[in-house]
Amino acid sequence: MTDLLSLFETRRSVAPHLMIGPGPTPEERDRLLKIASRVPDHGKLAPWRFIVFEGEARVRAGHIIGSRFKALNELATDDMVKVESNRLARAPLVIAVVSKSAPHIKIPQWEQELSAGAVCTALTFAANAMGFVTAWLTEWFAYDRVVLEQFGLSEGERIAGFIHIGRASEAPIDRPRPALEDSVSHFSLKD
Repeated sequence: MTDLLSLFETRRSVAPHLMIGPGPTPEERDRLLKIASRVPDHGKLAPWRFIVFEGEARVRAGHIIGSRFKALNELATDDMVKVESNRLARAPLVIAVVSKSAPHIKIPQWEQELSAGAVCTALTFAANAMGFVTAWLTEWFAYDRVVLEQFGLSEGERIAGFIHIGRASEAPIDRPRPALEDSVSHFSLKD
């Protein structure tokens, strides 16, 4: 396994269209899901859940996305619909992290949503540590209630991210990162 700090220092996203198989085995996938479930979770609410898209299910989900895209865009060409229909089939495995935050007497919804984001992060880093590449995406259909209902989300649930997991078809190239001086301040007490 990759040295943990080196992984954190060098991790980067890889576009799903640059991913190839094989993806994680069922055992590796289940291990990833268990690891992703060990995030900070104030109140032990588990305000998130997973939807796994693998094998032919990625294609069936793509039909839902493509059909909805065509319904929303009457001028869409067949090629445009094909691109949209392929959104979840580009990577060998896609795991949707669903945020199911709800009002709670003690735990703010914001904290519950942050926990779902932490799940996405943990899932991404765990897959990278196993030697896979990842991309955490949402895309337009993550916000379309018609698509989400067909994916099994209830009215109060939202997509925190679609985590695409595969192997790199080529060596990923890093991108410039933010300079610390642009994002770090130090609090001090002034007399």
